[in-house]
Parts: sequence; C-alpha cells; structure tokens
Amino acid sequence: MKSKIDPLTVAAMAVAVVAISATAPLTAAASAAPLAMAFWRNALGFVTLGPFLLILRRREVVRVARGERGLLRRGQWRPLAYGFLAATSLALHFAAFMTSTRMTTVAMSTALVATQPVWQALIAAGQGVRVARRTWAGLTLAVVGAAAAAGLDIQSGGAALMGDLLALAGAVAQAGYTALSQKARTDISTPMYSTVTSLVCGLELLAVCWLADIPLTGFDTSTHLSLLGLLIFPQLLGLGSMNFALGRASATTMSVLLLLETPVAALAAWWLMGQGVEPTSFPGLLLIIVGVTVVITSGDGEQAAPQQGKRRKGTPPYPDHTPYMPQLPPTTGGFTTGEREPATPHRAFMAAWPTSPEPQPFGHHAKRDPRVAWAGLGTDENPTITLTYHGAGAFDTEYSGRPQVE
Repeated sequence: MKSKIDPLTVAAMAVAVVAISATAPLTAAASAAPLAMAFWRNALGFVTLGPFLLILRRREVVRVARGERGLLRRGQWRPLAYGFLAATSLALHFAAFMTSTRMTTVAMSTALVATQPVWQALIAAGQGVRVARRTWAGLTLAVVGAAAAAGLDIQSGGAALMGDLLALAGAVAQAGYTALSQKARTDISTPMYSTVTSLVCGLELLAVCWLADIPLTGFDTSTHLSLLGLLIFPQLLGLGSMNFALGRASATTMSVLLLLETPVAALAAWWLMGQGVEPTSFPGLLLIIVGVTVVITSGDGEQAAPQQGKRRKGTPPYPDHTPYMPQLPPTTGGFTTGEREPATPHRAFMAAWPTSPEPQPFGHHAKRDPRVAWAGLGTDENPTITLTYHGAGAFDTEYSGRPQVE
C-alpha cells in the first residue's frame, strides 16, 4: 500500500517548481552579459552556502582542511580530478544555458535544457549500462519533440537556432556534470560538495570574464533585481523546498514535477516580458515533456520485473549453505524454546539462550538467506535514479540500485 504525500510536502513541491521556474525569466530580463550573470549566480551561491556549511558541517570542514595533504599523499587524487571536471561541466552548463535565454525563447531554452536525463541515459549506455527499451522510446520522443519545437528556429536560423543549440549544449554539460559527480563524491557531503562546486565554477567563470573583458559591475536596476531574485527564488526557496520534499517523496516524483518548469517559465516570461510561444511549438514542447517523463520513470518498469538468477560476469555462485538462526533445544524445566513462565521471567530468558545449536544442513536441505540473492543481483537490474538541479548549482544524487558485488 503506497503512502500518501502529506499537504505540507505538496506545498513544498509547488514552491520548488515555481521558484526554480523563475531562473530563465530572471536571466533573460537582465541587461548584463550572460557570462557575468553566470559568475554572479555561482558567487551568490557560494556566499549563501558557505556560512551554512561552517555552521552545519564545521567538523567536516576541519577534517578536510587538516587531511588534504594526507589525502594527496595516499594517491587519492582521482576524486579531486573528477570533482574539478564536474565543476567545469557545471560552469559550461551555466554559461550555455544562461546565454541561450537571451537568444531564443524562455520556453524553448527551458524545455531543451530539461532533456538532461536523456543525455544522461546516453552517457550511461556509453559506459556499458544496459538501457531499457522504455528508456529508448522516451529518448526518441524527446528528440522528435525537440526537432518539432525548434522547427521555426531551424528554418529562420540566426540567433534563435544558436540559442537552441546552446540550450542542448547546456543539457549535455549538466549530464556530464552528473556523471562526473558520481565518481567524485566518494566521501563528501552534499553541502560541502555544493559549496566547493560553486566556488570552482565562480572562479572559472571569473577567469573567462576577465579574459573576455566582460564587465562585472556597473549594472542597472533591473539586473540587480534579477540577481536578487535568483538568490531568493531558485537558490533559497527552490533548493530548500526541494531538499524538504525529497525527504518525504521519491526522487522520481520530484523529477517529473520539475518538468513543469517549462510551462511555468513560459507563463512567467509572458507576464514579465511579454514573450509568447508560437502555437506550432506546442506539440514539440509537449513531446519533450512526455519523452523525458518516460525516461525518468523507466527505472520503475525495470525494477518491477527483475531478471532472476542473473549475476555479474566473474562473480562466483553463492553456496547453498547460508547462515541462519539455529533451532534452540528444549530445556530441562519442561519449557520449550520461546515459551515463558509467568512466575519467573528470568528462567524463561535463560531457557531461550542458545547453548548447543544444531549443525547447519548442507545442500538442497539448507535454508537460503534472501539477503544473499538480493546482493548477488547485478546493478543493471535496478537502475540509478538521479536528480539534479540546474538552477542553483550542485544538487544531490539518490541511488536506488542494489549494492555492487565485486
């Protein structure tokens, strides 16, 4: 029986969707350069997350600061390299996505960036992970929808087509960030990883702005209001509400609800900027949402019907004899195991104590431990559900797979 989501969690989900949807309209409404907006986006994220990290994770900060040299001496430099590459991918995502909001419509930019799960599935397939047919069907729907929605931009060309391509590049960069983060996050918490990622992204974007001679100050009032809105809505309200909702709802449910960012962002752009959506783009946008929904929820279909008896190559079969609780012999006081004497509880406790367990049977007479069969299944039978957030920097990754058997 499935548990119902309480009204407070539903309200948190609604706040998260609305707050996150403000990212693209606020970026498009500003007059500053997109790279400058991306820099301040990460700088504000670092300034916001830094104090909370020092308060909530002070011991972890001290441990990392003291053990950094030892970490490098132990040769564990690969997670650091993956973390740097992940932060670089996230910086590319911010730069591409925020630039695309100026060159194409907010609806197209948000919908194309929302195809990140599709590209993540392709990356997983390239790494040798088995992809279900339902996932490929959703991928096909999303690609067809993206081509149909961008039909007018492809015909006209120019800035609109470049904005669509940048939005797709932002989705690919975000998928790369997720894949690299799974390799980088070995022994680090989400607040620590988010703060460090925001710092690295900010420094990289600062270097790009300095080399390209992009001004970072002297903005007008609308840009300052947009930056303040990015800090309040997606960074604080969006990320906070999402963290609250994920503690009470599944990652798949939240991922599907985040697809509502496309229509909500389109309505916000129409209300704030008077930016409309071409009627011919509606079918394509709908196909994108449906396709990404199929990709996100495809893990449930695989999980419902796992392949029995399948193990990884090279993994030896488990023995038929597995440990179990032995049957306790009857005691001398006329009481058998599990019975209690009301007058003397301590005697019943002593009677239940195992003194001479029976030998464990072998072969087909043995009782099989279900935990052994559970741990012996391959990871491809239960895919990973990953949820990231492209509006407020690094987010978390939730796993639903079985433990790997080496």
